[in-house]
Amino acid sequence: MAKGVSIAISTGRMLAQGLAAREGQSMPRIDNSQGGDSLAAREFKGVAESFAPSGRAVRRVAVFGLGYVGSVTAACLASRGHSVIGVDVRREKVDMINRGQSPVVEGGLGELIFGEVAAGRLSATTNPADAVANTDIALVCVGTPSAANGSLLTTYLERVSEDIGAALAGRAGRYTVVIRSTVLPWTCEQIVLPRLQAASGLRAGEDFGVAVNPEFLREGSSIRDFFEPPKIVIGQFDAVSGDVVAQLYEGMSAPVFRVPLAVAEMVKYADNGFHALKTGFANEIGAVCKAMGLDSHAVMDIFVADTKLNISRAYLRPGFAFGGSCLPKDLRALIHRARTSDVPLPILESVCISNNGQIDRAFNVIEATGKRRVGLLGLAFKSGTDDLRESPLVALAERLVGRGFDLQIYDPQVSASRLLGANRAFAEARIPCLSQCVSDSPDEVVNHAEVCVVGAADPESIAALRRVDGRIVVDLVRFPGSVDYQDDPRYIGISW
Repeated sequence: MAKGVSIAISTGRMLAQGLAAREGQSMPRIDNSQGGDSLAAREFKGVAESFAPSGRAVRRVAVFGLGYVGSVTAACLASRGHSVIGVDVRREKVDMINRGQSPVVEGGLGELIFGEVAAGRLSATTNPADAVANTDIALVCVGTPSAANGSLLTTYLERVSEDIGAALAGRAGRYTVVIRSTVLPWTCEQIVLPRLQAASGLRAGEDFGVAVNPEFLREGSSIRDFFEPPKIVIGQFDAVSGDVVAQLYEGMSAPVFRVPLAVAEMVKYADNGFHALKTGFANEIGAVCKAMGLDSHAVMDIFVADTKLNISRAYLRPGFAFGGSCLPKDLRALIHRARTSDVPLPILESVCISNNGQIDRAFNVIEATGKRRVGLLGLAFKSGTDDLRESPLVALAERLVGRGFDLQIYDPQVSASRLLGANRAFAEARIPCLSQCVSDSPDEVVNHAEVCVVGAADPESIAALRRVDGRIVVDLVRFPGSVDYQDDPRYIGISW
């Protein structure tokens, strides 16, 4: 361990012990009985490393809400050398912080708060005006619980926004308000910003800054998570606000994403939704394995070892529905086998419903254009193959033809005259007029169409699309170069 870090640990412990003695409290003991550091000790050492001189700018920060997220955020920022004032409406939480105690149970947090209060970097108050007057940044960490109907309650957030806004009215100098609470997209712009501006009489982006900085802390390991985050996400109303937040995390090795406010708000929901989905998926695989006499952990150990397809970026980009000869068939087989053992698999059973919903979504977008001549670029279930079995593009084409649309199709791998066996039988059963619909020329399909539906991003199709102007483009795959169309009202992305 570096000498400066060792001194920081010793100094922090002596300060904490002195404060504990004055308050008549005992110092939390770090347990090294197993021959290694306990979680609390490791967290404290990780925090102490941030004490080492680094040339970082010291900021004055107010943290509103002293629950799990707020208490950890306040203590960890203080440990990085910042001057932090915690704010909470509950006097008992404020008093605990000021006595050097943690208001929540979290490994290593009590020891950390002891040291930071003793060092004079951390204090707390119930007065939001005082906190704003003596800081330059507010991190809002108040709760956003669920209502009985599942909607998000923003009562605390609204109240804090009004309190901060009122305090800003009498304050000189630029201030930055950062929403760290978990909130749905557009909450900051539709709820926080109007209240800040109304209460302060000031303009966001000019007189004060606004940002969103979602947290990725897990109870039980939140201190480590603060200092070793998977990512740092900064939603910024303006670049200056983003710069202020970025400075708080200066020196951390995590990737930094600076994005619009609503994107930052949505990231947390994407994360948590996926984490919940993973848990439910693993449990359903466990249930069906148990019913078949298998060790589910043996199966999932192999599953998670696959970092090419399973634990990877694969299949995690919004686009069109899945299809082909494997996924639909195997999913149905697994669900049927589970049913024979009376094992419900609600998540897996809903996957096909969700997949069909994406096909419905594509059809509805096309129908809503009011146009009748449609050019479909792509027909196979994925690029680079002529396999039409259970292709979602075939299902979409079948529906378009059935609803009377004038459809022309181009796929570089698909020729009606060359289709054989089960592939041909499947296609002709779904699209009886297949030979009349499929063209060998992408230009012919694009010139025919009022609406071009991009279901495959082969170079020939995209080149033909670029040669013709004035068409409505429905993009199912986010084809390369689609960014050039993003501002054109005739461009419609299925999920973007």
